[in-house]
Amino acid sequence: MGALCGKESKPDPFAQPGRTLASAPAPSNTKTAPLPKKVGGPPRTLGTTSDGAAQSQGQEEARRKAAAAAEARANAAGKPKGKLGSQLQEQKRQTQTATLEAASSETRRMRDADAAAEARAHN
Repeated sequence: MGALCGKESKPDPFAQPGRTLASAPAPSNTKTAPLPKKVGGPPRTLGTTSDGAAQSQGQEEARRKAAAAAEARANAAGKPKGKLGSQLQEQKRQTQTATLEAASSETRRMRDADAAAEARAHN
């Protein structure tokens, strides 16, 4: 089935007689460009250049800059940012015993409040 609203297609290409193999066009005699005999130069180790001293100084400078940037990020991460940041720093500074004591006192206050509510209800 064809497209109902589409254009009429061209007639079938196999409905007409084709050509014979003898009538095919002759192959092209153009040649490709010759490859160079020697590619590149002397073998080199990857990551180095012919000017090794300048390269190593550039690498050292890049390392120094990267270390300074990492140190700046580490220092900036340590500073609290806003109210939540200061609360987080406070929690990080607490020891395990201080955390346990805070949880224990909160539980005691809840028990005391429950006992007071029960006494008021006269149960």
